[in-house]
Amino acid sequence: MAVRATAAPRIDGRADDAVWQTAPKQSAFRQFSPKVNGEALFRTEFQVAYDERNLYVFLRMFDPHPDSIMHALSRRDQRGPSDQIKIIIDSYDDKRSGYELAVNPDGVKRDYTISDDRAEDGSWDGIWEVVTRVDSLGWTAEYRVPLSQLRYAAAASHTFGFGVWRDIERKNERDSWPLYDPKLNGLTSQLGRLEGLTGLGTGMRVEGTPYLVTKSVPQGSAAAGYSRSEVTTIGGDLKAGLTPNVTLDATINPDFGQVEADPAVVNLSAFETFYAEKRPFFVEGTRLYQFPLNCYIVVDCSTNEGLFYSRRIGRSPALRGLYGDASTPSATNILGAAKLTGRTGGGLSFGLLDAVTQRVGGVGAKTVEPQTNFTVLRAQQDLRGGNTGLGVIATAVNRSLDDWTAPYMHRGAYAIGGNFRNRFHHGDYEFSAQVTASRVDGSAAAIARTQSNSVHYYQQPGVGLSLDTTRTSLGGHEEQVKFGKYGGGITRFESSLVRQSAGFDVNDLGYLRRADLLDWATWAALSWNDARWIYRWAGLNANHQLRWNTNGTKLDHMVNVNGHMGLLNNWDVHLGATIANVSTTRCDRCTRGGPLLGNSPVFAPWGGFNSDARKPVSYGLWVNVNSGSAGHTYVYSYSPYVQFRSSTRLVASVGPYYEHANYDAQWFGNFTDAAHVTHYAFAHLDQTTLAMTTRVNYTVSPTLTFEFYGQPFVTNGTYSSVREVSPTPEAHRYADRYVAFTPPAGSSTGFKYVQLRTNAVVRWEFRPGSTMFVVWQHGREDSAGQASTQSWLRDYSDLFSLHPNNIFLLKMAYWLNR
Repeated sequence: MAVRATAAPRIDGRADDAVWQTAPKQSAFRQFSPKVNGEALFRTEFQVAYDERNLYVFLRMFDPHPDSIMHALSRRDQRGPSDQIKIIIDSYDDKRSGYELAVNPDGVKRDYTISDDRAEDGSWDGIWEVVTRVDSLGWTAEYRVPLSQLRYAAAASHTFGFGVWRDIERKNERDSWPLYDPKLNGLTSQLGRLEGLTGLGTGMRVEGTPYLVTKSVPQGSAAAGYSRSEVTTIGGDLKAGLTPNVTLDATINPDFGQVEADPAVVNLSAFETFYAEKRPFFVEGTRLYQFPLNCYIVVDCSTNEGLFYSRRIGRSPALRGLYGDASTPSATNILGAAKLTGRTGGGLSFGLLDAVTQRVGGVGAKTVEPQTNFTVLRAQQDLRGGNTGLGVIATAVNRSLDDWTAPYMHRGAYAIGGNFRNRFHHGDYEFSAQVTASRVDGSAAAIARTQSNSVHYYQQPGVGLSLDTTRTSLGGHEEQVKFGKYGGGITRFESSLVRQSAGFDVNDLGYLRRADLLDWATWAALSWNDARWIYRWAGLNANHQLRWNTNGTKLDHMVNVNGHMGLLNNWDVHLGATIANVSTTRCDRCTRGGPLLGNSPVFAPWGGFNSDARKPVSYGLWVNVNSGSAGHTYVYSYSPYVQFRSSTRLVASVGPYYEHANYDAQWFGNFTDAAHVTHYAFAHLDQTTLAMTTRVNYTVSPTLTFEFYGQPFVTNGTYSSVREVSPTPEAHRYADRYVAFTPPAGSSTGFKYVQLRTNAVVRWEFRPGSTMFVVWQHGREDSAGQASTQSWLRDYSDLFSLHPNNIFLLKMAYWLNR
């Protein structure tokens, strides 16, 4: 199918080069949406050529009405309502991994890596070239893909998996070669073959990106006075292809100032808030290092828990609130980090990640974050053509503690795990299992704090655990088995059983909400992918979950049903409901280490819709309702949004969020009186939250863009009707679980938190791989120990009277290639 080019074609979107006169054309495209294996509406052709250094692809997308082809200018990796062509390359031909390179008629590029046959990672930004052209026959795309951007084993001859997808946006049609069937389990396993690739380059590849960053950052406080300092730093990224299938990525003194700020959150639960990773070095290619925990649905797996949570590296100093002040850095500096990844011809994928963060000092030179080394080692072996896999992972955290940090932090933290999966019956069914062990070491004070935190609560009565204040280490383990059907026909299902011991803890480098858990979850779904009646696609899901602690106390019994439908007019609608605590259950985290507390049934319906995003104005609305505590608790939230697409270049959206919550049993605090009796107090909380997320994207060209993100956030809460847990906290009747309680004098009667965060970024890719960022980060925030009595409009207005925190940043990175 691919021919060797004796002379490299000129990448200009024209088929007048010599190689395109002789390369065979492929055109047997089939529709896979809205009808699977339907006739393609318009003809599509492609040709493939190669030489020692590059892969070339020419594609012709015929269209009888070229003036109706949909266009959308946006920055790289942002999909607008436009036509698109995409090539998919499995350069290992392992039917498990690959690359996706997409472009629209305006030349806007999108690229992904693929792992596990179906998981797409959009963080990869490969260095490749494509030129598009619209003419009287439709439009064309001509690719030059450097082989240095692909990974393949050293060999005299190669076969690549290969596929092409075309989107005809105005017709809502998707075509592919070869046919892609969404009912089957997998993506790269459905590709065609690109055979006879001989004499591909195998030399060492080296890419370097040095960068210079200059910042203007605020300093000081209201009491000491405000000032600014100018900071200039240099750093760099290195990517070295040691062999065609082994790559070293390294970064020195990285700066991620161009990354969008995290959204505002007020967390009143016992669990840590999860924040998504956005830093390019830790996003790109790190899927290999993932080892999920409590992952119930393999096609979704949205619990976020796992052995590797990269936000631990460079986090906010852990003891900043104890030893720091306003001048203490809000993030730990990363001195350097490196990733070594590769894959052999025998199907072995491996990766080693190592990072070192700098010590951070606070007031009086006290350590708020010690120098720390983080290490992750991962290996996965594919067997039976990728249908069977074995994997191992090991993580390690080692800290240089001193007298200030030893009572609070682990000196070392280690985890090791192994996993197995096996697909059978044409890949439709899969069985998987994993086992993990963890250990943390530190002083007796640090380990006692670990036992007492919300992950463990060893001090809790009635759960078979006891707090040991003499321990200097803590260990635990986790096991999970899953069986499911993920392809074939319209039915899907999965059942999963997870067990975590009370001492299991991976939060030094991973993310775990809680240990001491036994969880059985089952999911079933019906999926319709062929358009009929009023829908293009539709799905119906049902979930059932039972949860206990390892002492046998039932913690949750949940049933959920939800349905989703994509309509013929390109709208989509969604509706669902959850009923929790269907049978008698207990809460072992509500009292924050105190006695078990009885649960009441919860009913939580939700729904939403999105209109046709291709229109100049599109909109949507999501509504959530929650009722519990025997009818005394109710929560409702609204999330409408409107998006304006005034041209192919300018897109703006506004998304307000409003939530009103009346929690009848919000934890208020644990108070110990003079007689050394602890009172576990709860209160009625009336809380209102309002936020407004605004985005503006303007694209001058695919390589020059402006992006703005802003979110004012206000929340007010008022406590009333304070009670404490009664002598019968597990009583079936809700009112019998609490008795009257007078909190200590000076206790909070409420809270108020306001915040404004904005990011404005100009991004210019002035040559392939070389980018300049101009960034303005703006922030204001304030909090109070009582709720505001003024209107939310006044609260929003008062945000702008707060002292601003402005950071101005210029970053220039230049790509070097050998």
